[in-house]
Amino acid sequence: MTLQENYTLSNGVEIPKLGLGTWLIDNEAVVEAVKGAIALGYRHIDTAQAYQNESGVGKALRASGVKRDALFVTTKLAAEIKSYKEAVAAIDESLQKLGLDYIDLMIIHSPKPWKEFQGSDPYFEGNREAWRALEEAYQAGKLRAIGLSNFEIADVDNILSSCTIQPMVNQVLAHISNTPHELIQHCQDNGMLVEAYSPIGHGELLKNEAVKEIAKKYGVSVPQLGIRYDLQLGLLPLPKTANPDHMRSNAEVDFVISEEDMHTLINLEPIKDYGEASKFPVYAK
Repeated sequence: MTLQENYTLSNGVEIPKLGLGTWLIDNEAVVEAVKGAIALGYRHIDTAQAYQNESGVGKALRASGVKRDALFVTTKLAAEIKSYKEAVAAIDESLQKLGLDYIDLMIIHSPKPWKEFQGSDPYFEGNREAWRALEEAYQAGKLRAIGLSNFEIADVDNILSSCTIQPMVNQVLAHISNTPHELIQHCQDNGMLVEAYSPIGHGELLKNEAVKEIAKKYGVSVPQLGIRYDLQLGLLPLPKTANPDHMRSNAEVDFVISEEDMHTLINLEPIKDYGEASKFPVYAK
């Protein structure tokens, strides 16, 4: 069963193969969502400073009845934090909001502040500063693993060129029809696990006739096909939902997509319009 399977990060830490994303779930609603997910067997919860729901996630973890060491919690350093001093303070703030002694994985949410996501400044120095703070928190035992998110190859290489501890993860947009193969390969070649957010293309894959046909062939839903696709590429999918029925079905992905169908899915025309989500920088690339 996928919920009981793990990947192993480069430092030996085990991370559950499927996580629950909590983006756009507010601080109150996230309590029941996370409690429900844990009751269904989820052990990997993904939040962020920018989601403004860390305290709700922490409340749910404590109420779940599951031992802390059986849970895997990820949060993200806000995209705007590009100095060592700010990063140190923000790491401690996340620990306090979550109510945890340690965080399993903390990642830099974006190489650039969101309002400058399309800008020309790569913020190389600021990212090195933020990374240094993550390294120190990792060495102090506050974080069990550290990584990146939305980092392109040049951004990854900037960290690799100066770090003392290599990133263990890069979390990126990766789904059927929109899979950054070169970036994924580069990360994997450098010992990073690639996590895939929006494995259902922020819902846009539900409208794709070719995807629907292949899902029908396997007797599964489009979300199940999207999640399985990422898993077969060696990625870690993070479907976001507050709906218990969706949580349950998202975890029922113990089928295998044929090589032929994987080839078809990999080569589908990329999604160019994410509808309402196109206002968010990661979907407007």
